Amino acid sequence: MKILITGVCGFVGSSLAKACVDADDDIKIYGLDNFIRPGSEHNRNHLQKLGIKLFHGDIRIASDFDVLPAVDWVIDAAANPSVLAGVDGTTSSRQLVEHNLLGTVNILEYCKRHRAGFILLSTSRVYSIAALASIEVETVGRAFHLKKKQQLPIGISFAGIREDFSTSPPISLYGSSKLASEVLAMEYGESFDFPVWINRCGVMAGAGQFGRADQGIFTYWINAWLRRQPLNYIGFGGNGYQVRDCVHPRDLISLLQKQTSTGAAEITRLLNLGGGAENAMSLAELSDWCADRFGNHTVGKVPEMRRFDIPWLVMDHSLATEFWGWKPQTPLNAILDEIALHAEQNPNWLEISGVE
Repeated sequence: MKILITGVCGFVGSSLAKACVDADDDIKIYGLDNFIRPGSEHNRNHLQKLGIKLFHGDIRIASDFDVLPAVDWVIDAAANPSVLAGVDGTTSSRQLVEHNLLGTVNILEYCKRHRAGFILLSTSRVYSIAALASIEVETVGRAFHLKKKQQLPIGISFAGIREDFSTSPPISLYGSSKLASEVLAMEYGESFDFPVWINRCGVMAGAGQFGRADQGIFTYWINAWLRRQPLNYIGFGGNGYQVRDCVHPRDLISLLQKQTSTGAAEITRLLNLGGGAENAMSLAELSDWCADRFGNHTVGKVPEMRRFDIPWLVMDHSLATEFWGWKPQTPLNAILDEIALHAEQNPNWLEISGVE
């Protein structure tokens, strides 16, 4: 089997490429990356040593696909991942849409041409911010939890957000570009008869993730804490009680193997792949973990809210568990330990990641 991974030199793309090679010697991996993200060059040599054929190209440029060999499957791990992209005053809204949506169109045209299957790694940020913000939470210890005895909207339970939760705007330009990509992917697959799977991923985390807040808050927080860099709790009173779950990208491989297998049943084309409630924690709880590992560090408070901030977002992966037998394999503490060890062994990781 031949697989093309876009964004292969990013954290998720490189992690999946390595895991694919480890899982099956018969898989031939090709990778496409434009190397514009700080730190992406760091992964090039290691991937090449694994026998992965890398192509320097940009998914926004249709002609960059002309030199690529035909493959059986494309895993799209290329994206601008920041929910504030295009609205923060420092990044371009047009470039965000070009990267996350036009790039998807170019990949789908490539799949159409070669009859390759397509797997989109989408995001939890396709879910409605207004609906998420309307959910009542209460403080338990140093974290927000769903308030008991409330009428929860469709698609949410104490296990997290399900696939049928509202995706009505606003969901951010980032979220809307990914949601539009999901719809286009489904339409292309139906119109041109190639298989499509949509995997909505929660926060990805693990060793080797670039230490930027927009690329992985768990990794950024641990690296910054270790180096006593300035950190702030933003919004929600400046207490750091907002909660997210995380999953290691290598834990996706068992599901991707099933999705790319010949004759995979069309059970469901869209899945949540998050860490779930068992792999969730607040920023304040993450700070407690860092203090135990590295010693105390002062965290500032910025009580004012930012656009698109939400108090609680946990992904319910029960559909993937029910139909595919999938669930995260790496516990939260193991993920944090892995990140911390990498941070200790790579004292210049924030600089490699492009943190100013």
